[in-house]
Amino acid sequence: MSDFQIIDQRFGKYVMGNAPVERLATGFRWVEGPVWFGDAGHLLFSDIPNDRIMRWSDSSGLSVYRQPAGFTNGHTRDREGRLVSCEHGNRRISRTELDGRVVTLVDRFQGKRLNSPNDVVVRSDGTIWFTDPPYGIMTDYEGDKADSETGQDVVYRFDPRDGSIEVICDAAVKPNGLAFSPDERTFYLADTGGTHQPGLPGRIWAFDVAADGRGLSHPRSFATIAQGFADGFRCDVEGNVWTSAGTGVECYLPDGTLIGRIEIGETVANITFGGPKKNRLFICASTSLYAIYLNARGAQHP
Repeated sequence: MSDFQIIDQRFGKYVMGNAPVERLATGFRWVEGPVWFGDAGHLLFSDIPNDRIMRWSDSSGLSVYRQPAGFTNGHTRDREGRLVSCEHGNRRISRTELDGRVVTLVDRFQGKRLNSPNDVVVRSDGTIWFTDPPYGIMTDYEGDKADSETGQDVVYRFDPRDGSIEVICDAAVKPNGLAFSPDERTFYLADTGGTHQPGLPGRIWAFDVAADGRGLSHPRSFATIAQGFADGFRCDVEGNVWTSAGTGVECYLPDGTLIGRIEIGETVANITFGGPKKNRLFICASTSLYAIYLNARGAQHP
């Protein structure tokens, strides 16, 4: 089990000695934003600098899903099964309709263009929560270089039913990955502010979510990442948090205890659970797509 580092014996039940890390595809520039489509049996993910969304499946292998793609970063699915994407290039949250049309959901806050939406989740009430740091407008590599119009790096809550948008969290220096616990009572947020403030640790913050989903309280440090940053993460059905961490993936119990690590060998950006049983962890790491079967199931909706 050379791919695994068991820090706490409780990690042992989630890993299997006969299920190694597999490299499924390579040759990309910087991969991000994996999202599993259970009904279609495929994974979509972004190759940001190449301005394309890739598709991978066991049956068909690798193909280009969309190019150009607005320099997309993070993706998720809404409750109707539609693809919701963060686009650096168009500085918007877009949705791919079931007939293939790509529509703008939101691209402005108080009349000002968003920075470069980074990662996104959809709550069970249909609201869309997304982070908006400036990474996609800092250079021409992952979008188009430009100045920030909003002057803020925050988390927004967007309601597609009435078009309202509000700042739901401004606690992070550079908000990045985000997720809800399986019961949606806890909201997790990655802060990658160390990219701008040397020495600032990579951190995941946790917040209590109001019963009506309209507010956050009790901010606290959930985990400090010793290696690299918690760029993107997902929860399993038991509430454990699986997160990128430098050149690997780390697993934290719901109380913030680090119990194990899976070494990948390339800098990991983001992850998601998938496969028919949601027990396959797909890993976007620098130039390659990896996967590993776990004795754990992802908590995200299909």
